[in-house]
Amino acid sequence: MILPPAAAASVLVGAALHAAWNVGLRSGARQREATAVLAVSTSLLGAAALPALPAPDAAAWPHLAISAVLHVVYFNLVAEAYALGAISLTYPVMRGTAPALAAVLAAVAFGERLRPAGWAGLVAISAGVSLQARRRGVSGEGRALAVALANALVIALYTVNDGIGARLSHSPIAYALWTFVLPGVPTALILLRGRVGRVFAEESAGAILARGVGGGACSVASYTLALWAMTLAPIGAVAALRESAMVFGVAFAWLFLNERPHKRAILAALTILLGAVMLDLG
Repeated sequence: MILPPAAAASVLVGAALHAAWNVGLRSGARQREATAVLAVSTSLLGAAALPALPAPDAAAWPHLAISAVLHVVYFNLVAEAYALGAISLTYPVMRGTAPALAAVLAAVAFGERLRPAGWAGLVAISAGVSLQARRRGVSGEGRALAVALANALVIALYTVNDGIGARLSHSPIAYALWTFVLPGVPTALILLRGRVGRVFAEESAGAILARGVGGGACSVASYTLALWAMTLAPIGAVAALRESAMVFGVAFAWLFLNERPHKRAILAALTILLGAVMLDLG
């Protein structure tokens, strides 16, 4: 399925921005502090746009509460994953495994059936994760992979929950913005607990703020571009092309973080990407 050029361009830019904020978090010495700033930044950006939108219906608020809790866990696991492991190890696993888990959850909970291409995508993602999981002797990689897989489950849970909540809200954009707003302060409080006195011990305040605020802007812009593309093209096609973020993530880590993933890691990331695309289109 061919997307209109404007939609394809916006999705690719959004995918690159998504990869950029993840690489930005990994780039410094203080991943947890930068993640806290990012969470607050996205919260403020979302809050600024909410007055122009109708409020979600009351039926959606329980789902927003669940989403807020899951997003707090998500941000904490993102910070932990990047404190432990390389982008080329953790990002494809979090990004690519989550759609597969969400599809399984939707099938079990709501009877949504996958077509053969979707099942083939699940098999490819499983193969890619298994390939990625093979140890390379790098300290902490086993724990980093475990955290990435745990976060993929969290992403799948909030994806399914937010899919239901957005439908009940009758104001899906406002619902989505609330998912940015609600977890910001709790996330920052948890990530910064016991660290306030030594936040800038290894990295300057300016560097942490630049990574956090810049990452927050990239996160909101990436999401906005994806939403806009979905008004021009089928959602499945947009979601499939958006999986290119995995390729951008590995490439940016190579260029800017001097990560040199093993050939097996590159093959694993490409296999996960293929599976995610097949799943989205299937």
